[in-house]
Amino acid sequence: MTLISAAAVFGTIVYNKGRQVEGEKHIAYLADQSARTLKIAKAQQMVVTQTQIKYVDRIKTIIGKGETIEKQVPIYITQADNARFAVNIGFVRLYDAAWSGEDPGPAVDSDREPAGVSFAQVAAVDAHNATSCRASRELALGLREHYMRLQVATNPILGIVN
Repeated sequence: MTLISAAAVFGTIVYNKGRQVEGEKHIAYLADQSARTLKIAKAQQMVVTQTQIKYVDRIKTIIGKGETIEKQVPIYITQADNARFAVNIGFVRLYDAAWSGEDPGPAVDSDREPAGVSFAQVAAVDAHNATSCRASRELALGLREHYMRLQVATNPILGIVN
């Protein structure tokens, strides 16, 4: 009977020691995961900050240059130019169709009539649209670079090889 009791006590000690070892392994695993998560967060924050600084400045520069160009329209297109060059309704229809993606439909006689839009207004709108397109392009490039840099920063920490 004593032998059975001793075996039971010994078995309980071994069982509990095994549970303790597994618990310590689990705690070590959680600590490792926490350390990796912290490294990833720091790496991602660095990428976010660097990308934001680079592309926010670029977009501000593009918008500033665009605004400067828009302000110069009266220098390049005078009132005499506005009087000499008429913008017709057909031009406005095509322009609007190009930006909306809609079919302008067939040409009609009224397309030849004046649209009441000056040549300078067309130039100012076009300068504004070009600025918006360039800023959008920089934003798209920035997002692509941001994604690629996040992958580069995160994958080594996770042990992923591209």
